[in-house]
Amino acid sequence: MANDNNVTLTGNLTRDPELRFTPSGQAMATFGLAVNRRWQNRQTNEWEEQTSFFDVKCWAQMAENVSESLGRGNRVVVSGRLEQRSWETDQGDKRSKVEVVADEIAPSLRWATVQITRNERSGGGDGGGYGGGGGGGGYGRGRDDGGRGGAPAAAGTGGAGGNDMDEEPF
Repeated sequence: MANDNNVTLTGNLTRDPELRFTPSGQAMATFGLAVNRRWQNRQTNEWEEQTSFFDVKCWAQMAENVSESLGRGNRVVVSGRLEQRSWETDQGDKRSKVEVVADEIAPSLRWATVQITRNERSGGGDGGGYGGGGGGGGYGRGRDDGGRGGAPAAAGTGGAGGNDMDEEPF
């Protein structure tokens, strides 16, 4: 465990995701995440709460999915790694901050429901057996899909020669 840098956070978006593109055309989305910790003080028997705020960044198709599917106030589970970024201001002051670079982002289903709409898989990219999931069904910014759930990705649309081994068995 010498170089493990994994974090999983559950919280609410503090602002709508902001979708931007790098000069090479790579999608990147950023949003704020508020994580609340609540406990009962054993001495006073009162409930206490602490809120921590994180900046979250995601890339590629996930960035586009997040931008289309989630909005301020949505409760999500974010899994990823911490990354420190440093820069110098115009006045010459050095600044740095720690951000969460997300590997996975999912709506929390503890107090909400969601409909999944699969994206078609493309040649390269993120790998895995699924094309990602957009939100819907009253959770954030749903797409107008006529109330239908997602359909499986078409066979043979995956990368690496169209190997279907990582498709769902049903």
